[in-house]
Amino acid sequence: MNNPSASLVFSPAFTWGVATSAYQIEGGATADGRGPSIWDTFTHTPGKVIDGSTGDVACDHYHRYAEDVDIIASLAVDSYRFSISWSRVQPLGYGAWNEAGFDFYSNLLGKLEEKNIKAHITLYHWDLPQGLQDKGGWLNRETTLRFAEYAAEVARRFGKRVATIATHNEPWCTANLGYGNAQFAPGVADTVQALQVSHHLLLSHGLAMQAMRAVNSPARLGIVLNQWPATPATDSAEDIAAAEWEYARSVQWFMDPIFKGRYPQKALDRMDMAQFQVHPEDMQIIRQPLDFLGVNYYFRAFVSTENPPRQPEGKLGFSDMGWEIYPSGLTDLLLQLKAEYPDLPAVYITENGMAVADQIVDGKINDQARINYVQWHLEAVQAAIAGGVNVQGYFYWSLLDNFEWNSGYEKRFGLVHVDYATQKRTLKESAYWYRNFIRSQAA
Repeated sequence: MNNPSASLVFSPAFTWGVATSAYQIEGGATADGRGPSIWDTFTHTPGKVIDGSTGDVACDHYHRYAEDVDIIASLAVDSYRFSISWSRVQPLGYGAWNEAGFDFYSNLLGKLEEKNIKAHITLYHWDLPQGLQDKGGWLNRETTLRFAEYAAEVARRFGKRVATIATHNEPWCTANLGYGNAQFAPGVADTVQALQVSHHLLLSHGLAMQAMRAVNSPARLGIVLNQWPATPATDSAEDIAAAEWEYARSVQWFMDPIFKGRYPQKALDRMDMAQFQVHPEDMQIIRQPLDFLGVNYYFRAFVSTENPPRQPEGKLGFSDMGWEIYPSGLTDLLLQLKAEYPDLPAVYITENGMAVADQIVDGKINDQARINYVQWHLEAVQAAIAGGVNVQGYFYWSLLDNFEWNSGYEKRFGLVHVDYATQKRTLKESAYWYRNFIRSQAA
């Protein structure tokens, strides 16, 4: 596995891209009428972010988008995945649209079009308008209707200018980290609320899919889910059962409603459903046909019932997030999805990347560990394609070092280093490797 790139050959039609999200890079927190989101509120609450930072400026992409698109073009990718800040285009999450906010995204799309780079947009990457949070946020069923209205408006304006539109990015995180353990905005620790929020997120996805199709958007429509295979630490009955439960409550919890119109029984059996409200028509709304499924993969779940839990060996090491590097888990996951869901549509690997404690030495960032990581995961994608999975693209996370949520600016995932004091961008060795690899594929 030391140098697999020579054996990596993908279809000429395969999509190569990089990815970002609005709150993590844009800055411009109050520029041109943008309203606050739950992440603005969360980061301005002392103690919520490890380094005490906020996304007020971040990478200042709001003012530097043209420079950033030039960098994207220099990487030889054909696609760019980014999210729209809902509160930038609709400050309260309901009511009037903000034309200045829409102008920013229109200008960004124009710059991408100049460079022949396809846009892949995400409607929701965790930054709910605070105006909606004040009305109950995702715990309030009404928010699903507001989300569908927002989706329709974006699709009406931009549907002919983008390749794909994803409703949500990683609803598992919104529900479980935002509402389950308070690690992310809005900072609620209540597992019953997390359960209800997960359902409302799925319902909002279904309603948004219907709304976008109603305005005849030609863009391909789908959702992006963070997923992982669950590996029992031993072959004990306890570890095997715990791994099955983990897979059911994470992967199947979102996949089964979308593809089978029901929640997985294995998960329901171990949940307190007393306060979980599902209306009779909900599952039919959620089960909308997808044009694509986005899969975000970083690690496997290594499941141990021992106390303390047994830890994975980490034969290939660990990222700066402390996540085990386990590329074969991506192959395992994709093959499992293909076996479980016969209607699985085209798959994009919409996020895959590694946090590294990068150092600038003589003006260069030699991040060989990140290069190895990408090579290994592309080999895993190739193995899944050989196994019959219709994977159509790969997006590295992330284009830029950025605001890494509750880790602040301490973790760096980017192909491009950002000096936050000066906003200087410096391509890392991994960026040059990725560019050369993509060019070799074209050749």
